[in-house]
Amino acid sequence: MLKEVTVHVNRGAADSLESTVDSIDTRDSFDCCLQSHGTPAHVHCRLAGDLARIASLETANYYVEADSETYVAVRVDAEAIDEPVTGALEVLTGYGSESISIPVTVRPPPKAVDVDESLAEPSRPDADRELTPLERAVDATGLEPATLAVVAVGLAAAAVGAVTAATIGGTVATLGLAIVTIGVVVAIGLLVR
Repeated sequence: MLKEVTVHVNRGAADSLESTVDSIDTRDSFDCCLQSHGTPAHVHCRLAGDLARIASLETANYYVEADSETYVAVRVDAEAIDEPVTGALEVLTGYGSESISIPVTVRPPPKAVDVDESLAEPSRPDADRELTPLERAVDATGLEPATLAVVAVGLAAAAVGAVTAATIGGTVATLGLAIVTIGVVVAIGLLVR
């Protein structure tokens, strides 16, 4: 949002005013920089329309030295509004013979969002539901259901290997059973870690 607008004073001709913006859209206070070109000037500033209800100027009259800048603080109370407020910043010089009016829209601040500590807790849509005996057993192990599924598949593979070794017999079948069992134990150890 805009924090500063510049109005050129006496640029090109005596008692001339020229703004660097066509309009101002803000939620905050802002400054109007009166930038003198050449001769000094007396400048009058005022707020018009509903803007005068929620904004204020420190003073209305300013003396701008030759080739210098004078800042006009426009204090806006956007907290006091719920809907946009419009009006104008009027700048006059040459005893009112020259003036510009810069349309101003002040928007209310964004609505605050209330955040409490419950937002940090993970949501459980079924928190009030009664757990089944299987769910209680899985919950009691402290392991994830996917880890328990891998353990079950590993134990089934070891059981198939044991039945195969007992049926075929021999050193090769027993060695195969040992390799499958070691693999299952290592996998379970890595998952439970």
